[in-house]
Amino acid sequence: MDLRKLKTLIDLVAESDIEELEVTEGESKVRIVKSSPHPQNQMVMMPQQGMQYPPQMMPAAAAAPVEVVAAPAVPEGFVVKSPMVGTFYRSSAPGAPAFVEVGKEVKEGDTLCLIEAMKLLNEIDTDHAGVVKQILIENGQPVEFGQPLFIIG
Repeated sequence: MDLRKLKTLIDLVAESDIEELEVTEGESKVRIVKSSPHPQNQMVMMPQQGMQYPPQMMPAAAAAPVEVVAAPAVPEGFVVKSPMVGTFYRSSAPGAPAFVEVGKEVKEGDTLCLIEAMKLLNEIDTDHAGVVKQILIENGQPVEFGQPLFIIG
Protein backbone atom coordinates (compact mmCIF):
# COMPACT_ATOMS: atom_id res chain seq x y z
CA MET A 1 0.00 0.00 0.00
CA ASP A 2 1.28 3.45 -0.90
CA LEU A 3 2.54 5.69 1.92
CA ARG A 4 0.47 8.59 0.59
CA LYS A 5 -2.67 6.47 0.87
CA LEU A 6 -1.76 5.54 4.45
CA LYS A 7 -1.20 9.19 5.38
CA THR A 8 -4.56 10.11 3.82
CA LEU A 9 -6.32 7.34 5.76
CA ILE A 10 -4.71 8.43 9.03
CA ASP A 11 -5.75 12.04 8.41
CA LEU A 12 -9.33 10.95 7.62
CA VAL A 13 -9.57 8.96 10.86
CA ALA A 14 -8.07 11.85 12.86
CA GLU A 15 -10.56 14.39 11.44
CA SER A 16 -13.66 12.19 11.74
CA ASP A 17 -15.66 10.53 14.51
CA ILE A 18 -14.44 7.10 13.38
CA GLU A 19 -12.59 5.28 16.17
CA GLU A 20 -11.19 2.44 14.07
CA LEU A 21 -10.58 1.73 10.38
CA GLU A 22 -9.38 -1.48 8.75
CA VAL A 23 -8.51 -1.61 5.05
CA THR A 24 -7.44 -4.66 3.03
CA GLU A 25 -5.83 -4.10 -0.35
CA GLY A 26 -4.51 -7.20 -2.08
CA GLU A 27 -2.34 -9.00 0.45
CA SER A 28 -1.81 -5.83 2.54
CA LYS A 29 -3.93 -5.14 5.57
CA VAL A 30 -3.89 -1.87 7.54
CA ARG A 31 -5.72 -1.14 10.78
CA ILE A 32 -5.84 2.40 12.18
CA VAL A 33 -7.20 2.88 15.70
CA LYS A 34 -7.84 6.27 17.28
CA SER A 35 -6.88 6.21 20.95
CA SER A 36 -9.48 7.91 23.13
CA PRO A 37 -7.43 9.52 25.97
CA HIS A 38 -4.81 11.00 23.65
CA PRO A 39 -5.28 12.71 20.28
CA GLN A 40 -2.68 10.43 18.66
CA ASN A 41 -3.44 7.85 15.99
CA GLN A 42 -2.24 4.29 16.17
CA MET A 43 -1.31 2.42 13.04
CA VAL A 44 -0.76 -1.31 13.11
CA MET A 45 0.44 -3.11 10.00
CA MET A 46 0.41 -6.84 9.60
CA PRO A 47 3.17 -7.70 7.13
CA GLN A 48 2.42 -10.53 4.75
CA GLN A 49 4.98 -13.15 3.87
CA GLY A 50 7.40 -11.90 1.21
CA MET A 51 6.42 -8.24 1.66
CA GLN A 52 8.86 -5.76 3.15
CA TYR A 53 7.97 -2.55 4.92
CA PRO A 54 10.19 0.33 6.01
CA PRO A 55 11.22 0.03 9.70
CA GLN A 56 9.06 3.00 10.77
CA MET A 57 5.94 1.17 9.55
CA MET A 58 6.58 -2.11 11.36
CA PRO A 59 4.55 -2.86 14.50
CA ALA A 60 6.43 -2.10 17.71
CA ALA A 61 6.21 -5.72 18.86
CA ALA A 62 8.11 -6.88 15.77
CA ALA A 63 11.05 -4.52 16.30
CA ALA A 64 14.38 -6.25 16.80
CA PRO A 65 16.48 -5.37 19.85
CA VAL A 66 19.06 -2.69 19.17
CA GLU A 67 22.67 -3.68 19.66
CA VAL A 68 25.03 -0.97 20.88
CA VAL A 69 28.39 -1.03 19.14
CA ALA A 70 31.27 1.19 20.24
CA ALA A 71 32.35 3.66 17.56
CA PRO A 72 35.90 3.23 16.28
CA ALA A 73 38.40 5.64 17.76
CA VAL A 74 38.91 8.69 15.56
CA PRO A 75 42.35 10.31 15.73
CA GLU A 76 42.26 13.67 17.42
CA GLY A 77 43.08 16.71 15.39
CA PHE A 78 41.70 19.22 12.94
CA VAL A 79 39.26 17.72 10.44
CA VAL A 80 39.47 19.15 6.93
CA LYS A 81 36.02 18.94 5.36
CA SER A 82 34.97 19.19 1.74
CA PRO A 83 33.73 22.70 0.89
CA MET A 84 31.74 21.36 -2.10
CA VAL A 85 30.27 18.36 -3.86
CA GLY A 86 32.55 16.81 -6.45
CA THR A 87 35.22 14.20 -7.13
CA PHE A 88 38.26 13.90 -4.83
CA TYR A 89 41.77 13.72 -6.32
CA ARG A 90 44.98 13.34 -4.31
CA SER A 91 47.25 14.59 -7.13
CA SER A 92 47.21 17.13 -9.95
CA ALA A 93 47.30 14.47 -12.71
CA PRO A 94 47.14 10.69 -13.05
CA GLY A 95 50.58 9.28 -12.21
CA ALA A 96 51.71 12.50 -10.48
CA PRO A 97 52.76 12.30 -6.82
CA ALA A 98 50.04 13.00 -4.25
CA PHE A 99 49.92 16.47 -2.68
CA VAL A 100 50.17 14.93 0.82
CA GLU A 101 50.71 11.54 2.42
CA VAL A 102 49.96 10.30 5.93
CA GLY A 103 52.78 11.50 8.19
CA LYS A 104 53.67 14.53 6.03
CA GLU A 105 53.96 17.88 7.78
CA VAL A 106 51.84 20.65 6.29
CA LYS A 107 51.62 24.35 6.99
CA GLU A 108 48.74 26.79 6.59
CA GLY A 109 47.88 27.33 2.92
CA ASP A 110 49.38 24.05 1.65
CA THR A 111 47.30 22.25 -0.98
CA LEU A 112 45.94 18.93 0.28
CA CYS A 113 43.92 17.75 -2.73
CA LEU A 114 41.76 18.74 -5.68
CA ILE A 115 38.01 18.49 -5.96
CA GLU A 116 36.56 18.47 -9.44
CA ALA A 117 33.17 20.15 -9.63
CA MET A 118 31.44 20.95 -12.93
CA LYS A 119 34.66 20.30 -14.92
CA LEU A 120 36.64 22.74 -12.74
CA LEU A 121 39.51 21.60 -10.52
CA ASN A 122 39.44 23.34 -7.12
CA GLU A 123 42.48 23.25 -4.86
CA ILE A 124 41.64 22.45 -1.25
CA ASP A 125 44.10 24.07 1.15
CA THR A 126 44.57 23.58 4.87
CA ASP A 127 43.82 26.24 7.46
CA HIS A 128 45.93 24.52 10.12
CA ALA A 129 49.56 23.51 10.35
CA GLY A 130 50.46 20.04 11.57
CA VAL A 131 51.01 16.46 10.45
CA VAL A 132 48.55 14.58 8.23
CA LYS A 133 47.27 11.82 10.53
CA GLN A 134 44.68 10.27 8.25
CA ILE A 135 43.29 10.50 4.70
CA LEU A 136 39.61 9.58 4.94
CA ILE A 137 38.67 9.21 1.26
CA GLU A 138 40.05 7.27 -1.70
CA ASN A 139 41.35 8.90 -4.87
CA GLY A 140 38.67 9.38 -7.54
CA GLN A 141 35.75 8.95 -5.13
CA PRO A 142 32.76 11.33 -5.02
CA VAL A 143 32.52 13.62 -1.97
CA GLU A 144 29.64 15.52 -0.41
CA PHE A 145 29.60 19.01 1.08
CA GLY A 146 30.98 18.88 4.63
CA GLN A 147 32.33 15.33 4.29
CA PRO A 148 35.58 14.82 6.28
CA LEU A 149 38.61 14.42 4.01
CA PHE A 150 41.72 14.66 6.21
CA ILE A 151 42.69 14.71 9.88
CA ILE A 152 45.61 16.97 10.70
CA GLY A 153 47.24 16.76 14.14
